[in-house]
Amino acid sequence: MNTKLKPYKKDFPHSYTLGVFPTIELLENQPHHAQSVVLHTKGKENRGVEKIRALCAKHGIPCQENDKTIQRIAHKGNTYAVGVFQKHPQKLSHDQNHVVLINPSGMGNLGTIMRAMLGFGARDLAIIEPAADYFHPKVIRASMGAIFQVQTMLFNTFADYWGTYSAHTLYPMMTDGEKRLDKVQFNPPYALVFGNESEGLGEEYHQFGTSLRIPQNPNIDSLNIAISVGIALYQVSVKKY
Repeated sequence: MNTKLKPYKKDFPHSYTLGVFPTIELLENQPHHAQSVVLHTKGKENRGVEKIRALCAKHGIPCQENDKTIQRIAHKGNTYAVGVFQKHPQKLSHDQNHVVLINPSGMGNLGTIMRAMLGFGARDLAIIEPAADYFHPKVIRASMGAIFQVQTMLFNTFADYWGTYSAHTLYPMMTDGEKRLDKVQFNPPYALVFGNESEGLGEEYHQFGTSLRIPQNPNIDSLNIAISVGIALYQVSVKKY
């Protein structure tokens, strides 16, 4: 195993899980993409670390202790495990509902959205560039490993997405949306479309499908993107659960 691993950069063919829980999620859900695991000596008594060792043995994944490597990659003394995994292309399901993010820039929000998606049974995420690097360790950590159960696909433009998944009914989420979120009967397969943190969706998105709004107090201009996605996913899944 390569012990000269360097701090993450976007052009690397691999990325890292920083922490016990996301590393377990990697090993349980995508062991075929895991290349190796590095453990910290301080984590010897951690039950999660024991589980990581067992999963590595089960799947034949190299695993070793190396405090210096973890310090170099994670820069945090309380990181007991780092998983190294190969980046890999993904495709979305044509018959499943999608979440579409237009130019998301916040890595914390992106990871939180992935976790919310998994919590409400949504597993297909389209990201329209330019956007935050969804393989960045900060995104993976914010998702608590949910990224390994969510299919994520990048598109250069919204037109590229729509051209590939034109069978999906579009519901752009806008502060001046045509209909209230809680008053719509959704037609699957559908795509919930969200703008970025600073600008939201432009007026041109009113022409795509049925634009929706989340009822909110006028004391604020808009909700945080991760909160908006969570509310929308709850609303469309409330009958299911």
